[in-house]
Amino acid sequence: MERNDKAAIEALLKRHGFHFSKSMGQNFLIDPAIPYEIAESSRANEQNGVLEIGPGIGALSHELCERAGKVVAVELDKTLLPILDETMARFDNFEVVSADILKTDIPALVREKFAGLTPIVCANLPYNITTPAITALIESKCFESITVLVQKEVAERLCAAPGTSAYGAFSVFMQYYTEPEYLFAVPRECFEPQPKVTSAVLRAVVRKEPPVEVEDEKFFFRVVYAAFALRRKTLVNSLMTAFGSQLTKEQVTQAVTSCGLEANIRGERLGLSEFAALSAEIAALL
Repeated sequence: MERNDKAAIEALLKRHGFHFSKSMGQNFLIDPAIPYEIAESSRANEQNGVLEIGPGIGALSHELCERAGKVVAVELDKTLLPILDETMARFDNFEVVSADILKTDIPALVREKFAGLTPIVCANLPYNITTPAITALIESKCFESITVLVQKEVAERLCAAPGTSAYGAFSVFMQYYTEPEYLFAVPRECFEPQPKVTSAVLRAVVRKEPPVEVEDEKFFFRVVYAAFALRRKTLVNSLMTAFGSQLTKEQVTQAVTSCGLEANIRGERLGLSEFAALSAEIAALL
């Protein structure tokens, strides 16, 4: 069965009585060039254990198994398991784990499945879990790199520079822990069923050390998320949503200006170094 041929895919799914689930964000790749390019972009090799999320019928899984030492795919939809048994039958380095990645102990899974291998992630992420999945993968601190196919606007947001409309708190989070790189767009026509938006591939190399020194990461991100709480307001007004019960507006303004920033600046103008300095100034006032 050609996993990337639309007619063959439809016949396969019909034979297994499979129906697409909107709630699971299922969109399968049908352009053979895309899984190949994604797998190539991941730079997977025999020394890698690859975690895949939402393998669908195995289009990307096939390409990853051709390159990696082992591929473990986490699939929530149990109706896809017999299909994967069929499409991935010839690969002895492929394994499916029937689970919800958002409820999975990722470090434990990596320890169990990838002993002696360097773990990376490569996946066509279901759109409905993109942000929490990427967050969980990064916070697990298990992977050398994360290569994912996501909505184009999400990929742009994760790579966005300060001062741009796409830049936000999740951009800061991603760039603090990784070096994200926008690779290429994937048109709607490459999927079945077609999503309503264009997609894109993003590769993020996980940093061994953050690019800025932060005393308390939890507090640092409290400041970051507060800074974007009122996006159209000034940074001072946004910060007051989180610290107004502890600090006066004058104190918050002092913290901002002490970093060499204008009192009326907006949070979207700050980069990692400014956020690090600002969090230190606010912490010193508490």
